[in-house]
Amino acid sequence: MPSPVYRLGATGPAVAEIRSRLAQLGLLPSAPDSSGAESGFDDAVFDRDVDRAVRAFQQQRGVTSDGIVGPQTWRLLDEARWRLGDRILQLSVSHMMTGDDVAALQQRLLDMGFDCGRVDGIFGRTTERALREFQRNVGLPDDGTAGPATYAALLRLARTVTGGAPQAMRESESIRSGGPGLTGKVIVLDPGHGGLERGCAGHGIEEAEVAWDLATRVEGRLVALGVRAYLTRGLLGRDQPAPDEAERAAFANAVAADLVLSLHCDAAAGEHARGVATYYYGSEGHPGGAFSAVGQRFAGLLQRELVARTDLLDCGTHAKTWDLLRWTRMPAVRLEVGYLTHPGDAARLADPSFRDTIAEAATVAIQRLFLPPEDDTPTGVLRLPELIR
Repeated sequence: MPSPVYRLGATGPAVAEIRSRLAQLGLLPSAPDSSGAESGFDDAVFDRDVDRAVRAFQQQRGVTSDGIVGPQTWRLLDEARWRLGDRILQLSVSHMMTGDDVAALQQRLLDMGFDCGRVDGIFGRTTERALREFQRNVGLPDDGTAGPATYAALLRLARTVTGGAPQAMRESESIRSGGPGLTGKVIVLDPGHGGLERGCAGHGIEEAEVAWDLATRVEGRLVALGVRAYLTRGLLGRDQPAPDEAERAAFANAVAADLVLSLHCDAAAGEHARGVATYYYGSEGHPGGAFSAVGQRFAGLLQRELVARTDLLDCGTHAKTWDLLRWTRMPAVRLEVGYLTHPGDAARLADPSFRDTIAEAATVAIQRLFLPPEDDTPTGVLRLPELIR
């Protein structure tokens, strides 16, 4: 059953809760007003002030700024209310704890040299291991639970925290130590949407079909290079539900992928928007300014290869915290290749030879990610036959 969605014009207790949480974050006045914003009022209104506040919050958190409170924005609003020390934090495998307090704990541990992975606000096994190591180092029982004694130790050692980006260096070193060859690498390709979810559409083609076709073209090229390539979904019938982003991320984590590439198209209200953009995990508005260093690099390589090999408009690389980018434990990038609502982009994407060009650009970008700087080649010149040797 679809989760409820709240937008401009909605009313009711849920809207009152949304208003309350936005007020706690300083994005709305805290006092109730004539629209019935006081928590619990059945006539609370999702008005234009709320719409603006939701968009501002979404922009801060690195998700699509559409003013709509769906499942992801609702979760982020809930996570934003927690501060470090507000509750006991511990590993729960069946339902991992998430929140700004988890992100603050991770940042503190990283700053002190304890490897808890990247700052994503998810209390997983890596965060638990880092917390246990910290507890052993300060003479506390290493139970992996952040409670009053652990918070006191963190506060006591706060002045020793110096900052930096240790996880970015670890992530880059992990890619480098894996070697330049693609043979044996595990890469997950994520064709967006599928089944009942067709994505955007325009000029006679659908996003789900384009994403699937591109994924299989990239898959074939990667397999030829010795890669173990996996798809997050099959060619689903139109009556079948597609996996959500969390399920796709769980699949990538289960196969211990080295890299994830998610394939999508875009759309706009008019026909003027066009071009290609890439997205990696990150958000300046999130505690610690968390981001994936390797994801950022791969997004840049992919963007430059596509712009060099096609006439698609360069719409740049951007940091986002969409579920697939956040919940994957390895670098992940989402590619939005063209607008189906733009006649020029749509015509190109309908052309099989153009799709081959995109697939080759993606394959070359993946190879370039693993090459050391001294062995890398200029953008747009490396060809697939040169990789297969």
